[in-house]
Amino acid sequence: MAETTELTAAAPAANATGTGRRIAFARLRDLALIPAIIVIAVVGQLVSPVFLRGDNLVNVLQTMSEIAVLVLAQTLVLIVKKMDLSLESTVGLAPGVAAWLTVPVGAGHGLGLLPGGWSVPITLAVGVLVGVVNALFIIRFGLNGFIVTLGMLIVLRGVLTGISGGQTFFRLPESMLYLGTTQWLGMPASVWLCLALFAAGIVVLGFTSFGRSLYAIGGNVDAAKAAGIRTDRVLWLVIVTASLLAALAGLLLSGRLASVASAQGNGYIFTVFAAAVIGGISLNGGKGTMFGAFTGILLLFLIQNVLTLAGVPAQWIGALNGTIILIALALSRVTGGKAQD
Repeated sequence: MAETTELTAAAPAANATGTGRRIAFARLRDLALIPAIIVIAVVGQLVSPVFLRGDNLVNVLQTMSEIAVLVLAQTLVLIVKKMDLSLESTVGLAPGVAAWLTVPVGAGHGLGLLPGGWSVPITLAVGVLVGVVNALFIIRFGLNGFIVTLGMLIVLRGVLTGISGGQTFFRLPESMLYLGTTQWLGMPASVWLCLALFAAGIVVLGFTSFGRSLYAIGGNVDAAKAAGIRTDRVLWLVIVTASLLAALAGLLLSGRLASVASAQGNGYIFTVFAAAVIGGISLNGGKGTMFGAFTGILLLFLIQNVLTLAGVPAQWIGALNGTIILIALALSRVTGGKAQD
């Protein structure tokens, strides 16, 4: 009986040690993309002397910043072994609702019901609301996350098309343009914000008990419950935070483009999954790091930039993303067993 008690007491410690080892291995594995990024930089410079110029690199970082925030959001969801397809539609609907309510009538297809200063709070509130609805169906009612978020993707896309009449909102309030147009210390504000969010994500996932709980839930939710982790609360927080980040990504994109198109965000989810898989995020939960996710999206956008400078038609970019996903899955199986099943 005493031996059983000792084994039971030792189980949480063993689980924590195992989780810590997996995180340490994942950090080491993340560095595998650094040589690939260096190779792409060399190839890019050979293709075009413009590639390593400061303005081109800043343009790459700014263009990728919106999708990078989406990758961050999806990374959190994937680590806890869930999936959120509706993030791409939240990118369009959240700023779309804000523009619809704040853009003056006849000056950009809005209703003009609220002052422009409300646009940012409305955008973020819509993101939170979408996350709450997703979490309610997935956690409270126990429905399949893939199906729920697929349905939500379709609903949100339809709502944006309905409120916009298929048109583009323009003449956005200054508050919506700020993060997409302002520069801080010579760099676009969106780039600084993206880097800050990833830095925070690296700290939270790699060095806090909350981050360890995410890996524990993704690895084995029943074991996480047995270890005393309040799994439902953590899942609620992750799903709602992911939708909030998607709304923020939509705000960055709308600010940079100075408009909200009725199709904003469509197709983004494929790039998001490509970047996540390249960065070593497991579709099976419990594996991957925020640094890996960042290097994944950076590598993807550097490759796209090289292809653009080389004159490759943009229509081939989609095929490239799919090919990269397949290659990343194959490499993951070779180097890490069944990590991506």
